[in-house]
This record gives sequence, structure tokens and C-alpha cells, in this order.
Amino acid sequence: MKIMLDAGHGYTTAGKRTPDGMQEYEFNRATANYAKSLLENYQNVAVYFAHSDKQDIPLKVRTNQANQLQVDCYISIHANAHGSDWNDANGIESYVHPVRPKKTTELAQHIHRNLIISTGLKDRGIKEADFHVLRETTMSAVLVECGFMTNRKEAKLLRTDTFQKTCAKAIVKGVADHFHLKMKEKSGAKLSEAHTASPLKNSLYK
Repeated sequence: MKIMLDAGHGYTTAGKRTPDGMQEYEFNRATANYAKSLLENYQNVAVYFAHSDKQDIPLKVRTNQANQLQVDCYISIHANAHGSDWNDANGIESYVHPVRPKKTTELAQHIHRNLIISTGLKDRGIKEADFHVLRETTMSAVLVECGFMTNRKEAKLLRTDTFQKTCAKAIVKGVADHFHLKMKEKSGAKLSEAHTASPLKNSLYK
């Protein structure tokens, strides 16, 4: 199975930012990195990045790459904003394109539900939008907005390693639940099972 993760925007594209200067890409890329590491623990899964830390990748290049690789799903990771000053807008929302098959909405539901449960933030729902990455991809594509950069409390969360990992775990769990992914067996577990199955007499194991 092929999965493409898209850390929205880039180092030099504006994206959104907190009133005190944190760029959205800082959160997006960190969360994508954690998600990639987690996804690689599943069997028969290849993970690709649509973005790059070396240069900003145009949206058309990102979606073209996903289509050429024929990935099974495309997940675009973002942080939200309302205006440019601190305000009370808050919560998590997810997006799908208006003209998409049922399986795309179901994938969004799995991811969105896990984000809400894991973060405890307000549920702003799953919405429809004509975003490029949702419109121009040929596979199931979901865009998530993981909290508001213009909300003091949520901006503080977005900066933390803990929240970035929490969002990554929720996204990965949603993908794994939807596609019924199975974890790789750990070599240590196999070794332990082998010892249990045929123990040597008078042997001690730690």
C-alpha cells in the first residue's frame, strides 16, 4: 500500500502563522515526520512525502507526483487560522472534495474521529472544499486542520512535540483503521515465542 503525506505549504510559502511568528509549516512538517515513522511500523506500507525541506513544492507538482505513484491515499496536514490577530476560533476540522466517492468520506471520518478523541479539541466537523490537493488527486484525499494558530491556547499546543505526536498518532490510527493495516511483527516477539514453544531444559531466560 502507498500513502502520501503532505505537510502543507513550505518554509518560504506563507501558509498561516501565529500572531507571534510561528509558521504553519513548522507544525505540519513535524507532524508529517512523526506520522511517517508510525506508518512504517505497518506491514506492506510505503510512505511518500509530497513536500520537501529543501525547497517549496508547488501544489501541481505535489498532486502530479501522487497520481504518478498511484498512491492509495493522500493526507494533507495543516493548522488553521482565523484572521491575523489572537481570537477565540478553535477546534479541528477536516475536508474532502465535494465530488468524491463514499470511501473518501469514510477515510475522513476515521481520521477526524481519532483527531477529536486524541486531542480533546472542539469538533468543527468534516466539510467539503474545492482545494487543489483534494480536487486534482485521483485517490482518496483528506485535508486536516489541527487547531488554530490564532488561538493562544491552541497555538501553544501546536508548538509542542507532544501535540504534534498526538495528531500524528491520530491520523495514522485513522488510516490504519480504514485500510485494516496490520502491524509488523517484532523480531523480539518472535524470539520469545520460539523459546516458549520449545524451551531447553534447565535454561533460564530474561
